[in-house]
Amino acid sequence: MLIDTSRMNRQQREALEVAESAREAKGEKPSFASKLFMGEFEPELLTPFPFQDDLEREKGSQLVRKLADYLVDRLDPEEVDETRTIPPEVIEEMMRLGVFAMKIPEKYDGLGLSQVNYNRVMMMIASHCGSTAVLVSAHQSIGVPQPLKLFGTEAQKRKYLPLFRKGAISAFALTEPDVGSDPAQMSTVAEPTEDGEHFLLSGTKLWCTNGTIADVIVVMAQTPSKTVRGKERKQITAFIVETKWAGVEVMHRCDFMGIRGIQNGLLRFDKVKVPRENILLGEGKGLKLALVTLNTGRLTLPAACTGMAKQCLSIARRWGKHRKQWGSAVGMHEAGRTKIASIAANTLAMEAITLLTSHWADQGDKDIRIEAAMAKLFCSEMAWKIVDDTMQLRGGRGYEKASSLRARGEPGFPVERMMRECRINRIIEGTTEVMKLFLAREAMDPHLRVAAGLLKHHVPISEKFRAGVGVAAYYSGWYPRQWVNGSVWHSHQEGGDLASEFRYVEAAAHRLARTIFHFMGLYQDRLEKRQNILGHLMEIGTELFAIATTCSYANGLLERHPTDKSPMDLAKLFARQSRLRIEEHYRGLKRNADRSGNALAKRVLEDEFTWLEDGIVESEPNAYRDRC
Repeated sequence: MLIDTSRMNRQQREALEVAESAREAKGEKPSFASKLFMGEFEPELLTPFPFQDDLEREKGSQLVRKLADYLVDRLDPEEVDETRTIPPEVIEEMMRLGVFAMKIPEKYDGLGLSQVNYNRVMMMIASHCGSTAVLVSAHQSIGVPQPLKLFGTEAQKRKYLPLFRKGAISAFALTEPDVGSDPAQMSTVAEPTEDGEHFLLSGTKLWCTNGTIADVIVVMAQTPSKTVRGKERKQITAFIVETKWAGVEVMHRCDFMGIRGIQNGLLRFDKVKVPRENILLGEGKGLKLALVTLNTGRLTLPAACTGMAKQCLSIARRWGKHRKQWGSAVGMHEAGRTKIASIAANTLAMEAITLLTSHWADQGDKDIRIEAAMAKLFCSEMAWKIVDDTMQLRGGRGYEKASSLRARGEPGFPVERMMRECRINRIIEGTTEVMKLFLAREAMDPHLRVAAGLLKHHVPISEKFRAGVGVAAYYSGWYPRQWVNGSVWHSHQEGGDLASEFRYVEAAAHRLARTIFHFMGLYQDRLEKRQNILGHLMEIGTELFAIATTCSYANGLLERHPTDKSPMDLAKLFARQSRLRIEEHYRGLKRNADRSGNALAKRVLEDEFTWLEDGIVESEPNAYRDRC
């Protein structure tokens, strides 16, 4: 364990130990973003930008066209939103087309689509109906097909994967009502039977998307603890569970602000008899399976966000030209122009990040843990901004339901529904805050490996001395390079007309690296509690990744279509706006109200300011009073 746990309480220590034990070991595969955090800019990892060959692209295009034509003709997203139901005939047709087996290899009766083509399909579905996109994504991005393809035995694959071409739907059950994302406190348990051939699974799982209609579910549960190096370690194990088995019960279907057609619910497992051969990956390896599955699964969410952004761009463009106010189109007023230009530039960046990470997932020669998290963080946050700008541009018509607009004879642009559907993206598969903490842990990993012995308390002086010698040797070379380096004279010809943006990213990576180092030295093991500081630093790294990726994508588009300079113009605007955001984050590191805000929040939680709540009708007045 690289992180010092000596000052933590038992619950904090257990949570960290469980999470750390599940982290993927650093391998030999390169990571572009990981290098950025250490002050290394390697554009050769993303240039030239990868594009599909014609045959592969057409394979995806055929399904996109066929499914798009069907959904436009037969699926009304407003009706799905109103009735909370995706029509069964639509699901049946998608099954016939192989949509629920897109990522399953052909040898198991799947379509065998690449991650790029899969995400192209998801982008299109999300641009039309968020609920339908979540149905397909939860089934295939994190549901049984994904971990089974990654970790399943050949017998498991032969048994379960062909079912998904025949109509079976899957889900993934991890979250619990009182646990959330803390696996150390998981209460669902699986006890082995006396003969050791089965496990009896008992517990409750919340927010299990597709769970209310699923045929097969991956369920995470605690299995008996094991002693590792003299210490007791909790074991989280993943099981394949068939919902037809005795003891599986749907307790409640949840209803949400948006994506109202999804089948998400509360599930109870009461001594469900699960065969030992239904363990995925291995006993005690469930959390590792979950983390790896989510890494790949996160790539779908950026695609869905990009589909929504493209739809917003289409709406903003048409409305911006059509709607006249004070003598000219709303899109020609400066406020309107600014929004529309920003929507277009940000949409290009989202598409670039989505496609690059998808290609990298297909190529399999890079470690994309950090890039997948950045893609999720960037695209979910940017999609929210784009939808908000689109609503503001549309004014009252943005706030009005599409069905109401149509009823009175106007085009039914679904901005209101898209805003409700978009909001969940900043929460699911790792909230924005969790993504920043995940990125911070990965970004600081190289430093922790160098300085772990020095940072830990209660270790022998001799060990600290040896660690100190190693730290001094490493940083005596590394730290000066963050101030004096080749970024001053590197031309970055691979950036073409965007070479100046590449030069900026290289110089900014050095600045970011030394800033992280300064804060690690200032706060040491207390830095993990300074979540606002970590958030700013991770946002800066994400913006740099976005600039580099967008510029590489724009250059690739120009090479394919030399007469069309528009991608370059969008990339330049995006880079300019991104640089402004980066400077705002640096200012936030130095000038903020974190200290006073933290102190005041503590007083709020101690009920010192309840007088400010006077004069309202209190919602759920008895909630939590017995617990506090």
